[in-house]
Amino acid sequence: MQAELTDAELGAALREHAYLEGDFVLRSGRRSRYYLDKYRFETRPDLLGPLGERIARAVGEHEPEAVRLAGPELGAVPLAAAASLASGLPFLIVRKEAKEYGTGNRLEGVFQPGECVCLIEDVVTSGGAAVEAIEALREAGLTCSNAVCVVDREEGGVDALARVAVRLRPLFRASELVGLAKAPQKRDG
Repeated sequence: MQAELTDAELGAALREHAYLEGDFVLRSGRRSRYYLDKYRFETRPDLLGPLGERIARAVGEHEPEAVRLAGPELGAVPLAAAASLASGLPFLIVRKEAKEYGTGNRLEGVFQPGECVCLIEDVVTSGGAAVEAIEALREAGLTCSNAVCVVDREEGGVDALARVAVRLRPLFRASELVGLAKAPQKRDG
């Protein structure tokens, strides 16, 4: 069993594996000189496991009334699953839109109206996708007043969520990750 990563070690690992420099167009339509590629950390069990544990702890601390988690497709689903395993709370998958076949659901998973749900997100920039997911949860009769994300890019997401009465709880802020020096490579011998 591997020793648990400290917050600094996990942040350095996120930067090492997910931080890219260049010219990128973000989901919000904004351009950025850097990109945090969530799939580069969500597909690695050595990072996904510790992220799931930290998300579970953040949910327990900031939304103790939550009886389930919710992750918007596609990027937040592995994080919600990892946090579900770590916390024991079941989770919902929030589709971008209701499927046009089978059950026609927008929310996948079992829930009862009135339940408290904590939204899980990967990287939040303007908060648009998170707000859309919160609206879908509320339309289904669920309550949601907190969201936990891995990284807040600090580009308006906190304010966008506040406008719909949801508090964003980031594990890391982009300024913390971007400011980190590249982790030194271990050498053999």
